[in-house]
Amino acid sequence: MQRDTLELIKAGEMKKGDVLTVAQITGISAAKKTSDLIPFCDPLQLNSINIDFEFDDHLPGIVIRAEVKTSAKTDVEMEALTAVSMAALTIYVMAKSTENNLRIEDVYLVEKKSGKYSDLYKKWAGEK
Repeated sequence: MQRDTLELIKAGEMKKGDVLTVAQITGISAAKKTSDLIPFCDPLQLNSINIDFEFDDHLPGIVIRAEVKTSAKTDVEMEALTAVSMAALTIYVMAKSTENNLRIEDVYLVEKKSGKYSDLYKKWAGEK
């Protein structure tokens, strides 16, 4: 992302409106609809969905983080990844009229605390 585009987003001066608010709403909605979007994902009752944005002037760009929680005995990483991906796509569509070189990079799972396979993921990550 170009610095000028990032500054417009920070200032809330993009032509299409408040980019981060729209991206946050989109990400939350997408997390709730993950089972409709991705085959083999079961519909889940989600307890909370938090999406945070951090401006990174060194990139320049925006780092997006999603935290999804459920009391169900299953994993919610697909819901978190969907939330981040759709929030990023929303930023893209709202900023593309200002810049045509936008990129979405490095969408990945940072941490998984519970669920059926959490111990296996910890082993893959090298934790004990």
